[in-house]
Amino acid sequence: MSALFAVAHGTRSAAGQAQIRGLVAAVARRRPGLDVQLCYVDVQQPRIGEIVAGADAGAVVVPLLLSAGHHVRVDIAGAAAGTDIAVAPPLGPDDVLLESLVSRLPPADAVVLAAAGSADPRWRAGVHEVAARIPGGAHVAYASGSEPRVADVVADLRSRGARRIAIAAYLLADGLFYRALHRAGADAVTPPLCLDPAVAGLVLRRYEAALLTTAPGRL
Repeated sequence: MSALFAVAHGTRSAAGQAQIRGLVAAVARRRPGLDVQLCYVDVQQPRIGEIVAGADAGAVVVPLLLSAGHHVRVDIAGAAAGTDIAVAPPLGPDDVLLESLVSRLPPADAVVLAAAGSADPRWRAGVHEVAARIPGGAHVAYASGSEPRVADVVADLRSRGARRIAIAAYLLADGLFYRALHRAGADAVTPPLCLDPAVAGLVLRRYEAALLTTAPGRL
């Protein structure tokens, strides 16, 4: 059985670090005997380049990222280039993430889908795809970098009469961006996505699909 390299972004938040480790541990518990290793594209060690350098053929990289942005297309793809390692798609967009967000949203007059900012058009397209599928629709906003910012969108909705506003946090784990959502003026913020046990199953499905694509019949 091949190895699964779970690649997270990395965070300085102790809570966020623990949550990602918990997600990877849950993946390992669901597949006894599978070599599941955690690495990162930024902030934390070990970096993905160090891990894949000594990997055996047939390993699969699963990005613990929510859309196909720069880290997936450049950092992860670059680290795996020239190896026999398969790279699975990122975790999002996916019905599992959508269902997790929707199930945790309280009743509200307006919903803001809050994501980390990015100038990458594919990443932004993925965020808008999720927002469009939230029942009743959601207003897209970003916690950093990109416009519109979450606090500005919340304030605008208040000025237009929204009395109860919920933020659907399209973020995998706790960190600087997630904590900023609690200061954006909304009435509720959904938990980080990695706390939903269903996300561990999604990681394994990404692994299995990539393994079957590169080596049919191995599972």
